[in-house]
Amino acid sequence: MRSDQVQPAGPAEEVLDPGATAVAHPNIALIKYWGKRDERLMIPYVDSLSMTLDVFPTTTTVRLRPTARADSVTLDGSPARGEARQRVVAFLDLVRQIAGRTEPAVVDTRNRVPTGAGLASSASGFAALALAGAAAYGLDLDPTALSRLARRGSVSAARSVFGGFAICHAGPGTGEAADLGSYAEPVPVADFDPALVIALVDAGPKAVSSRAAMRRTVETSPLYRSWATSSKADLSGMRAALRRGDLDAVGEIAERNALGMHATMLAARPAVRYLSPATVAVLDSVLRLRADGVPAYATMDAGPNVKVLCHRADAARVAGTVRDAAPGCAVVTARRGPGARLRTGAEQ
Repeated sequence: MRSDQVQPAGPAEEVLDPGATAVAHPNIALIKYWGKRDERLMIPYVDSLSMTLDVFPTTTTVRLRPTARADSVTLDGSPARGEARQRVVAFLDLVRQIAGRTEPAVVDTRNRVPTGAGLASSASGFAALALAGAAAYGLDLDPTALSRLARRGSVSAARSVFGGFAICHAGPGTGEAADLGSYAEPVPVADFDPALVIALVDAGPKAVSSRAAMRRTVETSPLYRSWATSSKADLSGMRAALRRGDLDAVGEIAERNALGMHATMLAARPAVRYLSPATVAVLDSVLRLRADGVPAYATMDAGPNVKVLCHRADAARVAGTVRDAAPGCAVVTARRGPGARLRTGAEQ
């Protein structure tokens, strides 16, 4: 069977086990990692730090089906095809290898976040798949091992294993040493619960995937090495600002780190440009908010959508301002969210 063919799920009675269902939320990196030094093992060049959100959950169920000839994968009710299916099957192969199992699986994923739009759908998606897949195949993984497994699907998924703020370590060396050393862990932050206003200026898939854009940036951008070096200092400053609960410092560091990342992409050969006119309008509105005395700071991932960090008390004003700046865009306000969890039998 070719990798892009979809094996029908078959009659429901052929599914021999109840499986496992996991829920995970996306995270937004305040310090980005952008670029992998090992694409096979999904090892990032630099550490990253993020905030898990309380919106846009992914719910994934994995059931084993020993009688099937291949895995069955559905995404939002439709058969997954092409690269989307291949990534899930490759990840299941890894889980099976670790578990010493061979049974094909039936995977059903429901996303509340647009896929491929720079809104961390891969983070919530692979965090949920890692947790549900590990449970379905009988793996008992501690949070570090689960995070390391999720990273093999998507680096950002390592952070969505945890709620609140999390850091993903790039890890030392290469090969097995790097694999063991690259994982996420929580960053304890007391009494810091900001709002993150998300301006969805374009929820469609990106013209250039994050993977392709990262590879092009690392290989061709003359600015990339300098940004990676400065990101280490940004990370140190961010951790100190979070300990203090200093939103202005957190926001300033996050904004410069994100804009610096986009600068490396614009300097790639050929350039990778995710910023749209609506993106720039929202970024300009954030500058106006600060000029008016409202602490508001922008961050962006690979895509045109803008996330604005602010105090919870200012969230409504920030949301209204960015909505006015980009008429027609959807605006969602998020806060700190939970880590990945398995659903209990009563929730199935």
